[in-house]
Amino acid sequence: MTDTALSVDAVIADLAAGPVPPGEIADRVPLAPGLYAWWARPAVLSALPGPPHPSEPERLLYVGIASRLRSRLGSNHLKRSGSSTLRRTLAGLLLDIEGYRTRWTDRVVLVDEDEARLTAWMTRHLRVSWCEHPSPRDVEGAIIRALRPPLNVDHASGPALDLVRAARRRYYASAGPRPAAADG
Repeated sequence: MTDTALSVDAVIADLAAGPVPPGEIADRVPLAPGLYAWWARPAVLSALPGPPHPSEPERLLYVGIASRLRSRLGSNHLKRSGSSTLRRTLAGLLLDIEGYRTRWTDRVVLVDEDEARLTAWMTRHLRVSWCEHPSPRDVEGAIIRALRPPLNVDHASGPALDLVRAARRRYYASAGPRPAAADG
């Protein structure tokens, strides 16, 4: 569906139509703009409540938007913490369990080895779905308010919000103080 009149219900139905393993992103996800949703089994990050999938034994964790779905999912969410709020949040939630290490660049990022470990964790534990939409920003807030994915902070409310904010603070604090700019 690519009509700008897509209703919130239609987008939600498309997002629930069949999550796939992250390894299938390159072959199945279009380059089109749209929304995407990350799903996990209930035992994964079990402290975070999330709405159940209507037909799979999974629950929703996160909803996002993209101007190019395949690039956003494959290059950002599965490779670089510096460009993915989802990755930074997951890293913060898993910091103590997985022992992730961070460093400063122009922002806080995982060290290269731990970027790869987080990608492997996501590939093992998460699945993703998507919905093409010509102007995803127009419906993003309504979708998040309707579904209440626990890892979203913008447009979000509910019991997971404080837990997610604390995880993000831990992630940023884990790199230590920001280095002073080099004199030049």
